[in-house]
Amino acid sequence: MFIKVLLTIIFLAVMVGVGVYSHKQAKSVDGFVLGGRNVGPWLTAFAYGTSYFSAVVFVGYAGQFGWRYGLSSTWIGVGNAVIGSLLAWLLLGRRTKLMTQHIESRTMPDFFGTRYESQSLRVVASVIAFVFLIPYTAGVYKGISTLFEMGFGIPYEYCVIGMAAFTAIYVIFGGYKATAMNDFIQGIIMLFGIVAVIAAVIAAQGGLAEAVHKLAAIPADGAPLSPQPSALNSETGPFASWFGPDPWGLLGVVILTSLGTMGLPQMVGKFYSITDESAIRRGTVISTIFAFIVAGGCYFLGGFGRLYEPVINEATGKIAFDSIVPAMLVTLPDVLIALVVLLVLSASMSTLASLVLTSSSTMTLDLIYRDKKALPGEVEEGSIDDSVAEKVERRKVVVMRVLIVFFIVLSLMIALNPPTFIAQLMGISWGALAGAFLAPFMLGLYWRGVTPSGVWACFTWGVGLTVVNMLLGNPINPINCGAIAMLGGFPVVWLVSLFTRKLPSADIDKMFACYKK
Repeated sequence: MFIKVLLTIIFLAVMVGVGVYSHKQAKSVDGFVLGGRNVGPWLTAFAYGTSYFSAVVFVGYAGQFGWRYGLSSTWIGVGNAVIGSLLAWLLLGRRTKLMTQHIESRTMPDFFGTRYESQSLRVVASVIAFVFLIPYTAGVYKGISTLFEMGFGIPYEYCVIGMAAFTAIYVIFGGYKATAMNDFIQGIIMLFGIVAVIAAVIAAQGGLAEAVHKLAAIPADGAPLSPQPSALNSETGPFASWFGPDPWGLLGVVILTSLGTMGLPQMVGKFYSITDESAIRRGTVISTIFAFIVAGGCYFLGGFGRLYEPVINEATGKIAFDSIVPAMLVTLPDVLIALVVLLVLSASMSTLASLVLTSSSTMTLDLIYRDKKALPGEVEEGSIDDSVAEKVERRKVVVMRVLIVFFIVLSLMIALNPPTFIAQLMGISWGALAGAFLAPFMLGLYWRGVTPSGVWACFTWGVGLTVVNMLLGNPINPINCGAIAMLGGFPVVWLVSLFTRKLPSADIDKMFACYKK
């Protein structure tokens, strides 16, 4: 216990110290939200990866989908690396950096408002982002607190409140630069931690071959195929097969967790702040390798969940999926449990920091201070002098800091009484956000023909499908519903844009001129 407490105190002290160190760079809006648009490839790549993978993945998704699909759940991690990281950086990195800097966009709702020349789109997008980031944040709280309860014996409620307080401190002090620097430190811990934990769990099962043989002896109904599974056992259950017992369900999870990152404000925002195009190329490689190790490792570890006694929820009588991974780790040596706690703490605090910063900046810049910007090359009307502008900048940063506290308190209220288990919280959040934002954002970077009506239609489609499905009691699994919302957004935007009024060609030419430089 002394080792666990000591390491955790050192970790938290470093996080707060980085926040205080970065305070000077967080006095302007660009400094607080985007790190001055001058963040290097390593910090950006690690910020992207650590924001991507949190306790939601390590505890919630790895446990639930490892139990459901066995070793084939590793494909989810592979999809996260190839689609969610590599493809996302290739498709969005350069174009997002150039266009958002060209049109002076600081947030995703700001992009919609300026790119499609609609203040209404900007406002609605900011409300969607704020509302649906809350359940995701609550899921992150729940994941880390479940593991903390296992490792330290501290009540769940205290864990949640402590996590929220420390995250708020370093984000409020240092803004995005502090978040990115801490993400790098946290990412290093995650890389070493996941490798060490996998090695320890597999060793406890008698080695990789023996662990796979044990898993191969479990059929779809969960009863053992043979009392003594061994290499000679030719009868193989689905949990050790290549594509598991439900390949189509597995595909839905891969789509939701991989493609969804391209439509999430807190993920896409990383491309706004990176230094230049050469940094984007290096960041692509770093981010992809990070995702292969962390995401692939998490789901590979979760695939062995059926070798452990499941925890049953006393209230429902069903398996408590969020307790599967903690149950796998509880027998590890104290030093490794301390490493696991730091691993998940690192993953979760980085994601929480990204979420609260995204939400507060969106509310401040897109709802409270909705400045009408001129298109690049135009002169803004009613320009104000430098002293007044500086005061307005400082006021915006103060408002963002206040809203960070508000957002954290709001998500805490949900986390203290979560309505469902982690994967469903994340499915609802990702489905609505990426279903609404993915298609109009990506197509807006490439296709001149996207119309405001097409964007409105996609907002309605993504949020409407997710909310209606939730109100009807989830007749479509929230995971699959989210995947449908994302993929369906592309034909929705395309079809509506074909038959609705286009934006002025001259305005579009000015926006796309950034790609010719």
